[in-house]
Amino acid sequence: MATTTATTAKVAEDATAVPYAARIEHVSKSFPAPGTPGGQQLVLDDITLDVAPGEFVTLLGASGCGKSTLLNLVAGLDLPSAGSIGTDGRPALMFQEHALFPWLTAGKNIELALKLRGVAKAERRPEAERLLELVRLQGAHGKRVHELSGGMRQRVALARALAQDSRLLLMDEPFAALDAITRDVLHDELTRIWRETGLSVLFVTHNVREAVRLAQRVVLLSSRPGRIAREWTVDLPHPRRIEDAAVAELSVEITEELRGEIRRHGQH
Repeated sequence: MATTTATTAKVAEDATAVPYAARIEHVSKSFPAPGTPGGQQLVLDDITLDVAPGEFVTLLGASGCGKSTLLNLVAGLDLPSAGSIGTDGRPALMFQEHALFPWLTAGKNIELALKLRGVAKAERRPEAERLLELVRLQGAHGKRVHELSGGMRQRVALARALAQDSRLLLMDEPFAALDAITRDVLHDELTRIWRETGLSVLFVTHNVREAVRLAQRVVLLSSRPGRIAREWTVDLPHPRRIEDAAVAELSVEITEELRGEIRRHGQH
C-alpha cells in the first residue's frame, strides 16, 4: 500500500493486491493565506473517496474548488495537511499542457519515461512504438514536437504516461486547450484505451458533458473549501457521444447542482 500523510509519503513496491486504486481518507489541505501573516486558507476539507480498480472517476467543480490540488496530493506532489492517501503503486500524471521535451522526438519522449522506469535500452524503442500504436500514432516515433498538432501532442503525452506502467492514471484537464472536434476524438481514444488496458482513471474537469461522457462516476466538489457535495453513478453504455440524449439529460442535472454550489459560495 502506498500511503501519504502530512508527515510521510511512501509508495509500496511490492505486488500485494489492494482493493482500491486510490483511497482518500479524511483529507484536508491548507495553504498560507495571502496578506495574513501566519494565517491559513483551507482549500480542501475532509475529503473521503475511493477509486476502485479499473474504475473511471471524474472530479468536477468550479474553478478554484481544489480539484487540481487533490489530484496533486494523490500524485504525491504535495502532502495533505490532515488525513491519508493510499494508491496501488505509483500513479502516472498527465497535465493540461503536454509538457513534452521539444528537443526530443515523440518516440524519444516516451523512451525517456521508459528509461526512468528502468526498462533496458534494447527494449525501449519497441515499447515506445507499441505505445504510439496504442494511441494511434503509428510511424510518429521520429517526429519532432513542433511537427505535431495539439491533439497529436496530447496523444504522445498520454503514451508517455502509459509508459510509466502505472495502474492509476491521473489526468488534470488534459483536453481543455483543444478544439471541440479534436477533444471529441480524444474522448473516444481515451475510452478505448481505458477499456483495453483496465487502468483506473481519476480525471479532473470543469466540463460537465466531458465528465458524463467519460466517467463511470462523477464526483462534484463544492468550493472554498472543497468538499464532496454529491456523486452520480453514470450507468450509460459505451460508446457514448457528447450529444447523446442520456448524456445531455444527466449533464443538465449535474449542471444545476453545480450552479447551486456556485450560488451558495458567491462565485460568478
